[in-house]
Amino acid sequence: MLFKRKNVIIDEQVHYHHQTHSIYRNPHSIRSRWSIMKSQDFLENRCVISILTVLRVLTIIPYKCIVTVLRTIVELGNFSSLTHSTGKEHYSCEYGSIKYYIYCGIAGMLSCGITHTALVPIDLIKCRLQVKPQKYVNLINGFKLTIAEEGFFGLTKGWAPTLIGYSLQGLGKFGFYEVFKNFYGGVLGEENAYIYRTTLYLLSSASAELFADIALAPWEATKVRIQTQDNWASSLRQGLPKLYAEERLWGFYKGIVPLWLRQIPYTMMKFACFERTIEALYKYVIPKSREQCTKSEQLGVTFIAGYIAGIFCAIVSHPADTIVSKLNNEKGLSLFDAVRRVGFAGLWKGLGPRIFMIGTLTALQWFIYDTVKVIFALPRPPPPQPPLSLQKKYGLTGDKEPLICDLSVKT
Repeated sequence: MLFKRKNVIIDEQVHYHHQTHSIYRNPHSIRSRWSIMKSQDFLENRCVISILTVLRVLTIIPYKCIVTVLRTIVELGNFSSLTHSTGKEHYSCEYGSIKYYIYCGIAGMLSCGITHTALVPIDLIKCRLQVKPQKYVNLINGFKLTIAEEGFFGLTKGWAPTLIGYSLQGLGKFGFYEVFKNFYGGVLGEENAYIYRTTLYLLSSASAELFADIALAPWEATKVRIQTQDNWASSLRQGLPKLYAEERLWGFYKGIVPLWLRQIPYTMMKFACFERTIEALYKYVIPKSREQCTKSEQLGVTFIAGYIAGIFCAIVSHPADTIVSKLNNEKGLSLFDAVRRVGFAGLWKGLGPRIFMIGTLTALQWFIYDTVKVIFALPRPPPPQPPLSLQKKYGLTGDKEPLICDLSVKT
């Protein structure tokens, strides 16, 4: 019996040494085991469990889906903290890889979901200004009336469809933008991709938004009904099945065309203006190159460029935004009827609140998106520089090449 016990102990020791040797032979094993333990501890925390339970009750997101997303985020954060502790620049994936696109999609999901949900009170008043201009005169008046009639809780109407819809939209918008930018750039070739880079940004963002809005449309239609129709529904659980019962699948997608007309120009301006503003800031405003800036300084430049892009986004997309609100508010209304009823002046109703909302929202989206990429240790390419072939061909020197006019070259 004692002999058997000794054999068991020896076997356990050999197994332990074998595990230790394999772990030290592959340092990634320590990292993965540590990440799994940390993510498991995080998900078993009582506070986290309570938050997940509330989300499960208030929304229709599957519980396992929420847990999976949170576990992925925690593990990525653990990887980033480990790799940066060495003091060297390490990346969690290669630029242009499948993992890179997935992580960019997750970053976009967080940036859009968080910012749009945070600005639900302003969005609610903006929608009511567009749909009921006789009752709601301006932004301040809208807030006063809403609080007087529904209390402060009334300002949060539509938060659940906003969170889900714009999270899905952000996933598609930012993820597919990176995919299409890389794909179209490869089709154009290195030189043409640089010369026509503004066109590349516009085409890539338009393609991405086309698909992202298909995921957004049902939630946007439900949100607008909840926010603008009195006594229609007070929550997503009531509104989603009610809209389907009233108008079937058509009710979710009858506003898809004006939604495209609103979101595609908005996204094209958002990405193209941001990319070129970043390029201009580092070229003419920031006294040092991007590589010499700290991460905090880079994120500050990202926020400024995002706000500038957001102002232009609001102006370009506002008329279509008014039509989307009108269509989703009234049952059976066609696109041409909505335009005729609103009129040209009505198309610009609520532009002031929208500029403030979209400017802030776009700046925060880019800031969060870039921050998440830093946390996840994703590659963040610097502003584009002319390829060597162009520099030799036209005698360009990088910092003196033409910025605004893509096709102008030195002769």
